[in-house]
Amino acid sequence: MRSVRLAVTAHVAVALAHVAAAPAPLDAQVVRAEIDARTPFAGGHPFADTGPYERIVGRLYIEVDPDDPANARVSDLALAPTNERGRVEVWTDFFLLKPVDLARGNGRLLYDVANRGNKVALGTFSGGGGNDPTALGDAGDGFLMEEGYSVLWSGWSGDVEAGNGRVQIGVPIARNPDGSSIVGRIYAELESTVYGLYIANVLEPGSDAAMRRYYSLPFDWGSSRPYPSATTDNGSATLVKRPRRDAKGVEIPREEWSFGRLENSAVVPDPTWVYMEEGFEPGWLYDLVYEGKDPRVTGLGLAATRDVISFFRYGSDEDGPRANPLAGAVEFAYGYGGSQSGRFLHHFVYEGFNADLEGRFVFDAILPHVAGAGKGIFNHRFGQTTRHGSHHEEGLYPSDFFPFNSVRQVDPVTGASGSMLDRARASGHVPRVFFTQTSTEYWSRAASLLHTDVEGAVDAELDPSVRIYMIAGTAHNSMTGGVYQSPVNRAATRPVMRALLVALDRWVAEGIEPPESRYPRIDDGTLVDLVAFRAAWPAIPGALAPEDLYRPLRLDPGPRWAGEGIADHVPPRVGPAFRTLVPVVDADGNELAGIRLPHVAVPLATYTGWNLRDPSWGASGMLTRWMGSYLAFPQTGVERSSLGDPRRSVQDRYPTDDAYVAEVERVCRELVAGGYLLERDAVALMREAAEREW
Repeated sequence: MRSVRLAVTAHVAVALAHVAAAPAPLDAQVVRAEIDARTPFAGGHPFADTGPYERIVGRLYIEVDPDDPANARVSDLALAPTNERGRVEVWTDFFLLKPVDLARGNGRLLYDVANRGNKVALGTFSGGGGNDPTALGDAGDGFLMEEGYSVLWSGWSGDVEAGNGRVQIGVPIARNPDGSSIVGRIYAELESTVYGLYIANVLEPGSDAAMRRYYSLPFDWGSSRPYPSATTDNGSATLVKRPRRDAKGVEIPREEWSFGRLENSAVVPDPTWVYMEEGFEPGWLYDLVYEGKDPRVTGLGLAATRDVISFFRYGSDEDGPRANPLAGAVEFAYGYGGSQSGRFLHHFVYEGFNADLEGRFVFDAILPHVAGAGKGIFNHRFGQTTRHGSHHEEGLYPSDFFPFNSVRQVDPVTGASGSMLDRARASGHVPRVFFTQTSTEYWSRAASLLHTDVEGAVDAELDPSVRIYMIAGTAHNSMTGGVYQSPVNRAATRPVMRALLVALDRWVAEGIEPPESRYPRIDDGTLVDLVAFRAAWPAIPGALAPEDLYRPLRLDPGPRWAGEGIADHVPPRVGPAFRTLVPVVDADGNELAGIRLPHVAVPLATYTGWNLRDPSWGASGMLTRWMGSYLAFPQTGVERSSLGDPRRSVQDRYPTDDAYVAEVERVCRELVAGGYLLERDAVALMREAAEREW
């Protein structure tokens, strides 16, 4: 495989030589590339045939033409300040890992969409990571480097806090035509919870750790900068509380709360925090509506990403302010994003940004991972990019909106029609798409809407450019929660993700069809409603089945939302929920559909993508947001009988170690043959099975 890759890369290097030699077009939106550091990566360690890597850290300066039709979808762009050339100025950090000798690379650029400014691709594919990848350990097992990828990060979200090596972007503030501040109503949900990220910094003295009561909470989370209230006077703001989204809200009198935070037993006025005299009820939802000002032109993150990839893919190596460190070396560009970043890629293609200013492809393929069916609030006035709906939290944020399918669909409630690929089709820039999901995304992120109608009645077709894969028995975050602790965590998806990246590359570069989609379907009975799931769930002692799941609401922020990104209804008006479905399970409680790795196909436990919140955290019966469960099988028949566990014991399933190992080997061989597992990872899984201590 490596020799073929090198031959293809050499051929492409010759074919693209004229591109590298040509000057950048005059209307190129990257006007300057500044390199702050260029150092060996991993101390110059050679990675297989690719050799050593280097890390290049710097900043790109971009000028966006508000009159160019390619930028027409950027909300509020016409209200951004312009320079003497009539352009809107943007800057973005970039961080690049590349082979020192580009001719030894594979000619592929892997763009990792930063998650709240954080770098994640090395962890997903190689088991490494860190926000300042420098040492050999940051490369993990070196998979991406051995394959020859150049890996790139840049900023796209204008609300990312500085620090901890996060990549940032500088986008301008939109202003009224007369230069005055734009003022608008903003909705923010607050929730007090021990396990979540809405964590305040002050506890009631002597409080029970299991029932922490917070007295002040910030507006936002996820290393983001919220929009502050225009004033610390709460006279025009409202704060409503409720135990769950469908409960009637109770408005809190203004004299009982204020804009401020509790610090050293004193209330400090703060326009980005709310202080409550009686404290926040654990797990309850608090709906704050306030007046803010000076919205960032958030949608420039989409345009800037387009221009960053175009620069590194097509820019020349000429001396001067626009010298491209990858000039002439990029044959194909792939976008990867996990969770929020996967939603960004989905939204990027939906908005039609996959063509650069010269009409060339930006991404040949994208790989949105664990993103459910969502897009995001990425191109809207006062956009809060970190926010996304889930079973309990943030249900009034329009992150999951119609259309969901890759082919045309109709919403019978609103009459709307369309597909997520309409704009890409119209311009002729449809990328190859791999949607990959864990089980959690079906429970907490409405993943079924990607491949059913909005009523959950029938399976939808997939566009020929799209594949969907669910990795059974895995969770969005580490598979822990409640009293269950699992040896399998999110890293369990890594072998599949590596195999699929190889398959995606072959599909793009060589036209080799990728592995068949594997996801639960209505027509074969593996995708079901909650009633059917609960009927199939085994009566495992102490393991209650969920009573509900995430169903995105049809939200109406007003008539200007879809076209201009401006909300007139704050919070949005609520319509009927879309209908979502979940994977059915077998007699063990393990999912029947999807890519079944050995931990599910040759199980020692039940693995789920859901976990129930502990009642002491409030909102009883709710799902935790990103976690799964691990429920070990009884070891012996005696233990099974004493527990009243309906699942067969480990001893009954695998009478000898060799019997267990043989089953693992069989499953691994089937996965390799299907293209869902690489040989190197199959060997590792089989070795792990052989070394397991019983």
